[in-house]
Amino acid sequence: MSWGQEQRGHPQGYGHGPGYGEGQGYGEQLPYGHEGYGRQAPLPQQQQQQQQQQPYPHAYTEQPYPEQPYAPQPYAQPSYAPQPYPQSHENHASHEGHGQGVPPAAVSTVPPPVVERAPEPAAAAAPESAAVAAGRDRYFDTLRAVALVRVVAYHTFGWAWAGLVFPSMGIMFGLAGTLMAKSLQRPAIEVVRSRFRRLLPPFWFWGVFVVLAMLIHDWMPGPQLLYWVVPLGDPPGSAWGEQAWEILWYLRTYLWFVLLCPLLLRVFRLAPVPVLLSSLAPILVLTFVWSGPDNRLGSALWDLSTYLFCWILGFAHRDGVLQRMKPAAVVLLSLAALGYGGWYALAHRAGFGTYDLDEIPLAQAFWSAGFVMLLMWAKARFRIDFAGLTRFRRLDRIVTVFNARAVTIYLWHEIALILAVPLIDQFWKVPAFETYLPLESQWFMFGVGWVLIALFVLLCGWVEDVAARKKPRLLP
Repeated sequence: MSWGQEQRGHPQGYGHGPGYGEGQGYGEQLPYGHEGYGRQAPLPQQQQQQQQQQPYPHAYTEQPYPEQPYAPQPYAQPSYAPQPYPQSHENHASHEGHGQGVPPAAVSTVPPPVVERAPEPAAAAAPESAAVAAGRDRYFDTLRAVALVRVVAYHTFGWAWAGLVFPSMGIMFGLAGTLMAKSLQRPAIEVVRSRFRRLLPPFWFWGVFVVLAMLIHDWMPGPQLLYWVVPLGDPPGSAWGEQAWEILWYLRTYLWFVLLCPLLLRVFRLAPVPVLLSSLAPILVLTFVWSGPDNRLGSALWDLSTYLFCWILGFAHRDGVLQRMKPAAVVLLSLAALGYGGWYALAHRAGFGTYDLDEIPLAQAFWSAGFVMLLMWAKARFRIDFAGLTRFRRLDRIVTVFNARAVTIYLWHEIALILAVPLIDQFWKVPAFETYLPLESQWFMFGVGWVLIALFVLLCGWVEDVAARKKPRLLP
């Protein structure tokens, strides 16, 4: 989205009637599913044994607080044959590469009898250890999945209050910053190339359909067509296809953050807290001093400035800066940012025509800053991981699919909502549907949209596997 341009929210009943998608304003979109789905290398045997006794695995090994492994007391080993002892079913459950830990109640404090024999080879423990090592932090995964659902809901209903309840884009940029800081333990060029490789093929695949549709509808492209190859600037498009291509502001912003990340991380580590706090300065300058050029560069500057704090906040979480700050200081700073962002949105409601944060960059920046800081600080402070989510197999499965197919859901969800409108129009021709189905309800369109999104995940999601150099699958 170009902050420098006037945007409009979704009117009631959006999408019905001629000219689907024309003149719709989309300020908030969502993110790309980040790298981190691959399995980790198996741990040495001694570490495997300790890891298996921990309550739950953590995908983000950057936690500054050490986990204390369960350490049984020494005991004498009798020489008679071992007897089987019960295992909890959860100990061996696996959801498509997401390892399950052993709940505390399932860890026996009485060691089983064993015979004196040669130690088992390390390979025997490898499968279970690999599952544990591949476990993911379901707290971050759940935030990403909820953000995706919230974005689709916002583009269906146009709720102005949605950003106040859950600022999806600020959360997604915060998660991306954390993952990039973790990945930059490897050479920077390798990390940047990997991020581009994961994002561009799904974008190209989606872009072929969008560009061809616009060409068929009399669109005449210019030299800026190259932005459809690498979207470092807003790719051009026709007014007819605006509802589909306008979401690409997020991809452009994300790619620029990826390119700047090695430098940003180096500067942040020189003075973490001052750099974090000063990262709100660019949006203040653009709002009150200089609004920037009215072109692609200006649009990029506005979006980068709006979410710069959230991205660097990801660094602070990864490096343990938030954990070392005093709780009172974190809470006060967060509440101050939330208060200023909320006040600015309401105080300038008349000038912007709405209090929607997606239309007010300064309010978005401060509200997201306070909201995301509380979420990340709470995770580190209280060691929240949502590991218990794995007990709800269906819900856990949904979270897994959403994270593995985040790019597909993001790119195709607007097309799904566009196609839902003529599809529902056909339902009116069936008397039974007209009588018993709520065809006029936006909730019904929301449901149909998700059915089409699921279809796109099955038909197009495999491109994400190819981009990640994995075996293509219908579902991860």
